[in-house]
Amino acid sequence: MTTPRILLTGKDGQVGFELQRSLAPLGEVVAVGRQECDLTKPGEIRELVAEVAPAIIVNAAAYTAVDQAELEPAIAHAINGTAPGVLGEEASLIGALVVHYSTDYVFDGTKNGAYTEDDPPNPQSIYGRSKLAGEKALLASGANCLIFRTSWVFGAHGSNFAITILRLAAEREVLRVVSDQYGAPTSAALLADVSAQIISLYKVAGREGRAHFPYGLYHLAAGGVTNWHAYAQAVVRAAQSAGRPLRIQPEAIVPVPSSAYPLPAPRPANSRLDSRRLKTSFGLRLPPWGDGLRHVLAQLL
Repeated sequence: MTTPRILLTGKDGQVGFELQRSLAPLGEVVAVGRQECDLTKPGEIRELVAEVAPAIIVNAAAYTAVDQAELEPAIAHAINGTAPGVLGEEASLIGALVVHYSTDYVFDGTKNGAYTEDDPPNPQSIYGRSKLAGEKALLASGANCLIFRTSWVFGAHGSNFAITILRLAAEREVLRVVSDQYGAPTSAALLADVSAQIISLYKVAGREGRAHFPYGLYHLAAGGVTNWHAYAQAVVRAAQSAGRPLRIQPEAIVPVPSSAYPLPAPRPANSRLDSRRLKTSFGLRLPPWGDGLRHVLAQLL
């Protein structure tokens, strides 16, 4: 049996870093970053796919600077909106599967309860609109694809909320953190492992099985719910338990409303994603967000 090639974009991001590990047993992983392929240039994307000739494309690349996107809408839309469609078009020509990641920012955050895949998107930022455009472009490309919307991604690699809180907790005696935005922190490792598990199911499905494989859009987020303030306190408590010297106590993290920190791009007040469709379709369990946090902090601490 020939070893399938897997083209992975965004190798240097949080999710891409973990995917290099989780995908390694499934095939020959060709991982690229910005230096190898500029996703703002469709021609480079098409040349890359033609050169690699992958059986599977995993697109972990994204423009994720949410506030900067308000100043650079063209770049955000090129990477988040146009590139997924180009990858899909090229994948459809060679019969490759595309796995792509999206975001809770496609919603406006006003719903009571967790969002399902059937809820109508209503993005409030350039970032959210660009990611929604990418979903639509990929779905319209004709490629067999899996789109995983997720939320509040963090990991031991890269820049994220947990790492920022660890740094600030060592420097300050008081922190003010937003307490009126809710979601589930989802580890990059969980995203990578679930992706690899589903890709492995796709691999063993065979030609006939792949014709009936449950492609499409899924929500993929850790279990449970929290807010940024409680999340910050959880990070500090875990660091204290691990013996990390900190200046701050969890009780000194002050809850504040979002209005106290006006930002160029609005954040959804409700980022909760209902992942039941994914769990039912693929027979998976998504652990509580605290499990992922403990795993990542064990690496960092």
